[in-house]
Amino acid sequence: MEDKRISEHKSVIKLYNRLRMEYIKPHSSHDRLFERLENDGITNIWDRYEAQGLAPGEPDRRCKFCMDGVRCDLCSHGPCRANVAKDKRGVCGMTGDGMAMRMMLLRNVMGSSTYQYHTDQTVKTLRAIADGKTTFKIESPEKLTVFAKRLGIDVSGKITEIAIRLCDFVEQDFNKKYDEPSVIVDLLAPEERKELWRKLDIYPGGIHGEILFATSSCLTNVDGYYVSLALKAMRLGIAMAYQSQIVNEYIQDAIFGIPKPHKMRVDLGVLDPDYVNVLPNGHEPFLGFGLVQEARKAKWQKKAIAQGAKGIRIIANIETGQEMIQRWEMDDVFYGYTGNWLMQEAILASGCVDIFVADMNCSMPVNPIYAEKYHFKLVPVSALVAFEGITDRINYVPEKVEEQSEQLLQMAIDNFKERKASIKPITGLPMSEAIVGFSTESILEALGGSLDPLLDAIKNGSIRGIVGMVSCTTLRDFGQDVHTVAVVKELIKRDVLVLSLGCGNAGVQVAGLCNLKAIKLAGPKLQKVCKALSIPPVLSYGTCTDTGRLADLIHAIANALQVSVVDLPIAAAAPEYMEQKATIDAIFALAFGLYTYVNPVPTVTGAPNLVKLLTEDLQGITGGLLNVEKDAVKAVDGIVNHIDSKRKKLGI
Repeated sequence: MEDKRISEHKSVIKLYNRLRMEYIKPHSSHDRLFERLENDGITNIWDRYEAQGLAPGEPDRRCKFCMDGVRCDLCSHGPCRANVAKDKRGVCGMTGDGMAMRMMLLRNVMGSSTYQYHTDQTVKTLRAIADGKTTFKIESPEKLTVFAKRLGIDVSGKITEIAIRLCDFVEQDFNKKYDEPSVIVDLLAPEERKELWRKLDIYPGGIHGEILFATSSCLTNVDGYYVSLALKAMRLGIAMAYQSQIVNEYIQDAIFGIPKPHKMRVDLGVLDPDYVNVLPNGHEPFLGFGLVQEARKAKWQKKAIAQGAKGIRIIANIETGQEMIQRWEMDDVFYGYTGNWLMQEAILASGCVDIFVADMNCSMPVNPIYAEKYHFKLVPVSALVAFEGITDRINYVPEKVEEQSEQLLQMAIDNFKERKASIKPITGLPMSEAIVGFSTESILEALGGSLDPLLDAIKNGSIRGIVGMVSCTTLRDFGQDVHTVAVVKELIKRDVLVLSLGCGNAGVQVAGLCNLKAIKLAGPKLQKVCKALSIPPVLSYGTCTDTGRLADLIHAIANALQVSVVDLPIAAAAPEYMEQKATIDAIFALAFGLYTYVNPVPTVTGAPNLVKLLTEDLQGITGGLLNVEKDAVKAVDGIVNHIDSKRKKLGI
C-alpha cells in the first residue's frame, strides 16, 4: 500500500513537471529535446530547479532567510539569521539590512571581476595585433582612432602605434588605486553625473583598486552599514561600466568590426547533424572569431567532407555568440545562433554537436555528463573554466589563435564519425531570422548620420520613450524568457522603443521580436517610425557587456537635448536578471540616475531600510530608482508612468 502511494506521488510530480515545462517554455525547440532528456533519465536544469523547492510543485519556495537576504555564513559563528523588525542581529551585531547589502556587494564584486577579466583579454589581444604577433587584424581603425581621441591619446602615426598607446593608457587607468580618480571616467562620463558622484564620494579610482576596496569592506567586522555598502557598490559599478564595459566593447569593435544591422539565423534549427558542428560558447568571442576565420578556409571544409560530413560550421551560442553575430554576417560556415544559456542542455542533447568550446562564463558544470552521453568534445579555452573529469584544455593566447583554432577544428572533425554512429540526432527543429547588429554608429547611420530624427521622434511622441532591456534569463517565477517576452511586447505595444542586450536579447530574437514582422505588434506611432526606417521595434544591441555602450548613447542623447540623464524619458529593465554581472549592471544604472525595473524580487526583502533606500530614497540622491514587480503589465505601467512624467517635465 505504501509503495503504491509513493508510486502515485511520483507520477503526480512527473505530470506536474511536464505541465510546468509546457508553461515555462517560450521556445518550441524545447519540446522534443526535453522529451529526450526525460527518456534518457539525464539530469537537467528544469528538474534540478524543481527539486530545489521546499515542497513538490513549489520550486520558487525556498528558505525564507535566504530569500529575504538576512542570513550570513562568512565567519565561524554563522550561519546567522537576522530579523530587522525584532532587532535580531548576527553574532557580530550586523543587522539584516547590512547582511543583505553586503551579500549584494560581494555579488557585484564577482560580476565586476568577470567583466574586467574579459576586458583584460581584449586589451591583450589588441596589443598582440599591434605587435604583429597574431592573425587578427584591426578591422575598424576609424573606431580605434575616434576612441583614442576621446581619451586624449595622441593619434599620430600608424594605427598599430595608436593601438599601443591606447593599451598603455587604459591599463594604467585600470591599475590606479581606489583613491586615485579614474581618468577614463572623467573623460567619458556626463559632467553633471561626475559632479554628483564626487559630492557623494562615489567617484571611482581604477577598477582593480575598486574591487580591492569593495572586497576588503566585506570582511567580518569591517563595514556593516548598509548605506555605506550601497555607496561602495555604486562606486564599483561606475568603474566597471566605464573601464570594463566601454573599453572592452569599443576595442572589440576596432578589432572585429563595428556592429551593423544584418539578418541572422536563430534558434535550434541552425543545428544540422550532417555537418561538423563547432560551438564556441561563453562571453569572450576571440576563439569564436578565430574558428570562423579558419573554418572559412577550403582546407578545413575538405577535411570535414573527407570524414563524411557535408562541411564544417561554426554555430554561435550565448554571449560569445551575441558578440559574434552583432559584428559578422552569416554564410554557410558561420551559420547561425542557437540561443541563451538556459538552452544549453537542450543544445547539447540534440545529437548535433561535435565540440563545445567553453570560454569564460556560462558553460554549465553539468556539461561533462552531457559530453559523455551525447558524444561531443568538451574543451575549456579559458584559464577560468574547469570541468570535473575533463582533461582537454586549450587556454586562449592571442599570439596562438590560428594554431589553437586549428586544434579545435581538428578535434571536432575527429569526433564527427563517432557522434554520427552513436547518437540519433533530433532534427526538424525550428529556425527563424532576426535582424542583429545595432550599435550607436549603426543607429546614427540609419538616421542619416545625426541623432536629430530620433530626438524629433521622441519630442513629437512617435517614440514615447526608450527602454534598455539588459537582462539574463531565469527559471524563477515564470521560466525561461516568458516574462522578458511579455514585458517587451507590452513596451512596444505602448510605443516604447526597446534596445535589447544580454541573454534576454536571445529570448526576444528567438521569439521573433527582432525582425520586421514584429512591427505589427508595436503601437501605431512606433509602427510608423519602424516602417519609415525599416527597423524592428526591438533593436538587438548586443550582450550584457554592452551596458556601457548603452550608457554612452544615453549620454549623447542627454547632451543633444541639453538635459540631465535623470530627465530623459528612458528606463532600464531586467525582467529576468540571474547572476552577478546583472546585479552590478543594475547598481550602475541606479548610480547613473535611471529608473530600473528588475525581476525576480531580489533577496533583500528582509532588509526594510535597504529596500526603502533602493526603491524610494535613492531617487533624491542619484535620481535612480529601483522598481520590482512580477506582473508584466503592472511592470510596464510603472515604466511608462516614469517615461510620461519625464516627458511632462521636458514639456514634450
